[in-house]
Amino acid sequence: MTSPFRTLHHICIVVHDINKAMDNYNSMGIGPWRDYPPLTDYTTLAVPNEAAFLQTKYMVADLDNVQLQLCQPSPLDCPQRRFLDARGEGVFHLSFETDIDTADTAEETRGLEVLMRGRRDNGSGFTYFDTQAKAGIVLAIRKSPPA
Repeated sequence: MTSPFRTLHHICIVVHDINKAMDNYNSMGIGPWRDYPPLTDYTTLAVPNEAAFLQTKYMVADLDNVQLQLCQPSPLDCPQRRFLDARGEGVFHLSFETDIDTADTAEETRGLEVLMRGRRDNGSGFTYFDTQAKAGIVLAIRKSPPA
């Protein structure tokens, strides 16, 4: 079975204040930053707390070889909020580009539990696996929207 964790798409960093974090990254020459597409575009969601998911803020910077995402979690309970409260700011997940529907099934067969999943009508979306205990970080897979 081929691993879906081969083509890194982005690194997601959870922060307390997304504007302050962007300013800090900009001062180091990392940017420009743009809004992540609206979270309401996910028409199919399996997340622990939908209200918290929809209140979470994301900004992205496309670098030469990888995308950086900044995430300011909702104050409501969600995996990102729990991470931030327990560990402070830092890398929450690594996300890999792959065929998400095939990979979802394969990884669940391997015993990885799904932490969160979202799909858009165009077939793009994400799945986060509960790999924190095994890998020290959440591993995610995604399919980007069509160009």
